[in-house]
Amino acid sequence: AAGAFAVWATHAGVPVVAAFRRQDAVPNDCPAYAGNLGYGPNPAVLARVREADLLLVVGARLGEATTDGYTLVTPDHPGQRLVHVHPDPDELYRTYATDLAICAGMAEFAEALLPIDGPVVSHTAAAHDAYREWTTARPREGVTLDLGPCVAAMRARLPADTIICNGAGNFSGWWHRYWRYAGPGTQLAPTAGAMGYGVPAAVAAALRRPGRMVVAVAGDGDFLMNGQELATAVQHRADMLVIVVDNGAYGTIRMHQEREFPGRPCATQLANPDFAALARAYGGWAETVETTAAFAPALDRAMEQAGLRLLHCKTDVEQITAGTTLTAIRNQ
Repeated sequence: AAGAFAVWATHAGVPVVAAFRRQDAVPNDCPAYAGNLGYGPNPAVLARVREADLLLVVGARLGEATTDGYTLVTPDHPGQRLVHVHPDPDELYRTYATDLAICAGMAEFAEALLPIDGPVVSHTAAAHDAYREWTTARPREGVTLDLGPCVAAMRARLPADTIICNGAGNFSGWWHRYWRYAGPGTQLAPTAGAMGYGVPAAVAAALRRPGRMVVAVAGDGDFLMNGQELATAVQHRADMLVIVVDNGAYGTIRMHQEREFPGRPCATQLANPDFAALARAYGGWAETVETTAAFAPALDRAMEQAGLRLLHCKTDVEQITAGTTLTAIRNQ
């Protein structure tokens, strides 16, 4: 399905936008790929969706995260025609006034698209260029451990088909923005917003796909939900890298608190263990990273190891997302 759809979109000149945490639906180097929806998306993608006269929705439910609370694409979507393709008939028309509903499997629908031409003018080049610009990390001034360049260092060192696994939290936004997914099965992430998913998902991926590079990315609060699965990884000799982003807080909730009640955080600060020491206690290899410059060498050393490896990245909660700070949110 992914292969046929990417071929059609490229040939037809139709930009492809991925649903929330489904960025691996088609390879991100596909010339038609325009980016993703969800939390913290490229404003150019939002504008493209809003201005589109036709939305072809293939396989997505158009849930709350993908549609920004049903505001980016509204249930009645005035001025837009909506074609919704989904394998579950109960999902069609459930929330949206669909102009054309097609109940079909993804593979058969994608194959049926192949002989259909797209618009006279292709829109994919500009959309893909905007995606590449948005996913190019640039250093943030005055930030001791800047995750954008860290993700760029990972892209330069790890195989393109690396499987990235993450749970819920603002930490994931850096990988959602700056990592480029190679295609189906390279992004394991919860669309339901569940914390604690990344580490056990990575254990499963490492055991199911031996020989592939597997990375679990976890926030500190996120990791503490299921971090004991490091024991499972060691017991079953899972070959995987864990990156713990430690800002000493439930960052997403802190962000909401500062937005709604500036300067009045409540019960979001965390007293964390030494995550590197914890990983070594389980039998893994680990290092602590406290600066941007130290990340790439630590990653190189981790890549020389086998089995369980963990990098404990100590960040500042002030850098709350890839695009803003707590101070900016509080002042706004």
